[in-house]
Amino acid sequence: MPRRIPLYTLDGVRDARIGTHPFATEDGLGLSMLRFLRQPSDDVVLVVHGLTTSSDMFIMPEHENLVTFLLDNGFSDVWTLDFRMSNRHHYNRARHRYTLDDVALYDFPAALRELRSVVGEDRRVHVIAHCLGSVSFLMSLFGGAVDGISSVIANSVGLTPRVPAWSRLKLSVAPALMEYVLGFPYLDPRWHTEPKLTRGWLFSRAVSLFHRECDNPACHMLSLMWGTGWPALYSHENLHDVTHERGGDLYGATGFHYYRHVAAMVRAGRAVKYDPGEQRHRALPDDYLANAAEVTTPVLLTTGEKNRVFADSNIVCYEQLEAVAPGRHELEVFPGYGHQDVFMGSQVATDVFPRMLDFLKRQAA
Repeated sequence: MPRRIPLYTLDGVRDARIGTHPFATEDGLGLSMLRFLRQPSDDVVLVVHGLTTSSDMFIMPEHENLVTFLLDNGFSDVWTLDFRMSNRHHYNRARHRYTLDDVALYDFPAALRELRSVVGEDRRVHVIAHCLGSVSFLMSLFGGAVDGISSVIANSVGLTPRVPAWSRLKLSVAPALMEYVLGFPYLDPRWHTEPKLTRGWLFSRAVSLFHRECDNPACHMLSLMWGTGWPALYSHENLHDVTHERGGDLYGATGFHYYRHVAAMVRAGRAVKYDPGEQRHRALPDDYLANAAEVTTPVLLTTGEKNRVFADSNIVCYEQLEAVAPGRHELEVFPGYGHQDVFMGSQVATDVFPRMLDFLKRQAA
């Protein structure tokens, strides 16, 4: 079926100068950021996607998106980061062994150095992050790899990852099963578009046998890859039909090693280093909540009421942060929303973004 919206389009943001800023990490990866500029501002917003998505989830043309909302409401210099989990890069289409520690130690410090080299060291920088982008950014901040951040909005999950029981079982079994038994290097929601009778096509067809909630094979694969539910990532009624249709473009492939790190955190009940003996990560703490009382950056933890991916993770995270730093951080639960539709739902400019804007304006004052 022909695409109604081009892959990697920038048409969702009008009346802004758009520039691409490539940069490299200390462990040798080339990454990139998009800058959407109307005019220089004392307050710069950096937006961070989750695993398998990209900047595209924040610039969708089918409805008012986050970048446009920010530009229209006083934040005139917005950047979107495509780090190593982005489907705009090829790094997930391999049997890699990257962990969230790598992202925290290498990706965010390099991105912020590039950003500040352009906007200057005296600008306030605010971060809006989602999913494992949220977890890894908070790991970077609370682990001391980055500093000078004026505020953070962390959606769906923070430093206390929790998942439904079925998801916990999948995290325990699926990485080894898929990688070593079935021989897949990654999972891809677009496998249904591969030639008939190929391994990916057959696997996608098998998954769809268990999902009768819609007729979109990419949606079925995404529910396998993330969470527990039919569908798991969002509620169908919250999405524009075009958004649901192009799920295979908005979400990409992913290898299995990030799942192993998430599983370790779920078992620990908090964000922990994947391998405490790894010398490359010795600058990071083994427990990312250990020094939470010393981190003065205010964090707004947000989540959908029907989060079937990370459940009540951010509610628990808020309670733990509130216990060590009373009054510093905030929590918002969005009624009727889940995991991904908090940013990608058709009505988020009315239901979700104003609460985020209120927090940002108070931190920018």
